Amino acid sequence: MLLDGASLWFRSFYALPEKMTSPDGRPVNAVRGFLDTIAALVTAHQPTRLVVCLDLDWRPAFRTDLIPSYKAHRVAEGGDGLAEEVPDTLTPQVDMILDVLRCAGLETGGAAGCEADDVIGTLAFGEAVDDVLVVSGDRDLLQVVADDPVAVRVLYVGRGLAKAELMGPEELAGKYALPVARAGAAYAEMAILRGDPSDGLPGVKGIGDKTAAKLITQFGSLDALESAARQGDMPISPRIAGALDDAADYLGAARTVVAVRTDAPVAFGRGDDLLPAAPEDAAGLDALVAELGIDASVGRLSAALGWA
Repeated sequence: MLLDGASLWFRSFYALPEKMTSPDGRPVNAVRGFLDTIAALVTAHQPTRLVVCLDLDWRPAFRTDLIPSYKAHRVAEGGDGLAEEVPDTLTPQVDMILDVLRCAGLETGGAAGCEADDVIGTLAFGEAVDDVLVVSGDRDLLQVVADDPVAVRVLYVGRGLAKAELMGPEELAGKYALPVARAGAAYAEMAILRGDPSDGLPGVKGIGDKTAAKLITQFGSLDALESAARQGDMPISPRIAGALDDAADYLGAARTVVAVRTDAPVAFGRGDDLLPAAPEDAAGLDALVAELGIDASVGRLSAALGWA
């Protein structure tokens, strides 16, 4: 199980009220929600291995150098372009979450100069033994679904855990009318064409979801579509051919920006992603429970992990 850490704790923060506080008055809504989310996922899906994947660089230079608008609207006001705009009461909770994960013995993974998406892409692509379940509210990660050499599925929680969608190649192809044989890659190419305002990606003018999916399915790939457009093949309307030509530079850059890396230099916190049979630091975990007032959430996590 590969968890998109920031995606899940942001959702926990906004899903629960800030009046959930520690004994000394600090908000712990994201901490409690995130731990409860892990407990629910472990209970429901029974993984044997788990990694919470981290954003060590949320706007990597290898992406912003190609498309400067990438996530630019999320930069903190008055910042240096490196800091993400994060609610003041969430930032300290991230450290709390990482402390709890460390004491519990749950693995974390990050890669210098990379986003959590790249960590997930690398670990999913490199897995050859166990099936993989990715959990995220970021639809960009739908591109990692696969059947070979192991099943890679995405539990998309964009509408919350209660309305989560389990997506594999068949489900992804069916939802977006994409070719099932290369559903993950086709989804990424569709995303390039349509763009994504939430990530600062302009897309190709006049091409939305349905048209993008239709073009990728009709021609088989983005490369084949662009080639056909350059050659003036009849199935492509002059309007779309012109739009593709106008966006040639963007399309070239977006391939790197949109695709998750499969070769990120992932470094782990513990070096062991097996679910722990007992807390790594029981005394430290007890101290955090007392300090933060998170006994109920840690209790649910303990039960899910079989400690209780």
